[in-house]
Amino acid sequence: MAERSIWGSRIGFILASAGSAVGLGAIWKFPYMAGTNGGSIFMLPYIFFTITIGLTLLIGEMCMGRAVRAGAATAFRKLGGPFVSGIGFLSVLTGFLVLAFYSVVGGWCVYYMVQAFLGNGIINDPAMMRGAFESFASSGVTPVLSHLAFLGATAVIVFFGVEKGIERVAKVLMPLLFVMMLILIVRGLMLPNAWEGVKFLFKPDWSAFTSESLLNAMGFAFFSLSVGSGSQMNYGSYLSDKVHLPTSVSWIVFLAIMSAILGGLMIMPAVFAFGLSPDAGPGLTFATMPAVFAQLPFGHFFAITFYVCLFVAALTSSISILEMSVQYLRDEWNLSRPAATLLTGSILAVMGTLCALSFGPLSHITIFGKTFFDFFDYTTSNIGMPIGVLGIAIVTAWLAWSTTKSQLSLVHPVSPWFLTTYRVVAGFLAPILITIVTLKGIGFI
Repeated sequence: MAERSIWGSRIGFILASAGSAVGLGAIWKFPYMAGTNGGSIFMLPYIFFTITIGLTLLIGEMCMGRAVRAGAATAFRKLGGPFVSGIGFLSVLTGFLVLAFYSVVGGWCVYYMVQAFLGNGIINDPAMMRGAFESFASSGVTPVLSHLAFLGATAVIVFFGVEKGIERVAKVLMPLLFVMMLILIVRGLMLPNAWEGVKFLFKPDWSAFTSESLLNAMGFAFFSLSVGSGSQMNYGSYLSDKVHLPTSVSWIVFLAIMSAILGGLMIMPAVFAFGLSPDAGPGLTFATMPAVFAQLPFGHFFAITFYVCLFVAALTSSISILEMSVQYLRDEWNLSRPAATLLTGSILAVMGTLCALSFGPLSHITIFGKTFFDFFDYTTSNIGMPIGVLGIAIVTAWLAWSTTKSQLSLVHPVSPWFLTTYRVVAGFLAPILITIVTLKGIGFI
């Protein structure tokens, strides 16, 4: 097994680990998930699940990775034994499937970034915004080429090794993305009727509550933290023994929640200001932001900067997922990095193409009533990740509790109260809630 690298700094580890949420998780997925699930009725459970189950089990996932210096498949097998070893493979598969549709959205970032550089990143007519995105997404060839370009960029970086690259990029571009989001939020809130979007996000409308929105909120809590997909466990395996896990992971969770809220505030006020529907689905961000740029001085500059940052944030996330898949093949099958990268990249190119075409030529082909894109999105968020998280709960709270305690106290002792709280949440509360929502997700209840 190849010697594993170590993060160069604590802040680099935190920013890189939070990159998924700060990028497409917050700016792309959270706004449209909130829009289709009742706004605040989705956001409030999301925050609750994130600071309770999400925080606890992300700490556990990092503990597992650092303890064995390996990815999910190896960590589950060594720490949990044969009873849960299959969950490790499922976690790797879940992350792999996430990248199948995630690279399509990354391709959208590539397309819009290129359009912004060409001076086409601004649309003044609200009626044209959604139509322009739908026309692009359903066109067939262009989305596929954009997906392949994004996946190719990811694969090239992983081919040459990514740990130092991810850390250096995260330190510069994640803060820059936050600054851009704040600028766009301030301008968006100045638009007429924009505060209706704020009310939609923060004023509870209990009549909109459904069990489906609760399920989706938990699924997004896992998605935004990348917990249960294997990538964070892989990142944990690169973590120095000198880093205090509970504190560092708390910062990751804080950044994830803040980025989601900022993403919602960046998109929703503009949605209501321009009379768009908040339930527009996956294209909501790309159908909204061109109108915001049209209202800004130097709008083309902001459009270019925004899409460049979004592309890099998406790339940082995709690198972490592809690196996890490549590392799995290196750990478990002893493949070289070039061979593992070529194999995973080739398969993902095909699967991502199916997802890219599911908005157009293949939109009539469904799996259990869902297109390829929606099927991969739904199964990973609501089934694959919850099962992976359930495995983390069982291993860290029961099967390898002594290892968990050791990892939590590696830098300095933690209080008995903290250990008790962790075990109650991970060992009792999390399995109950995760089992319920997973059974709901697969239609058993």
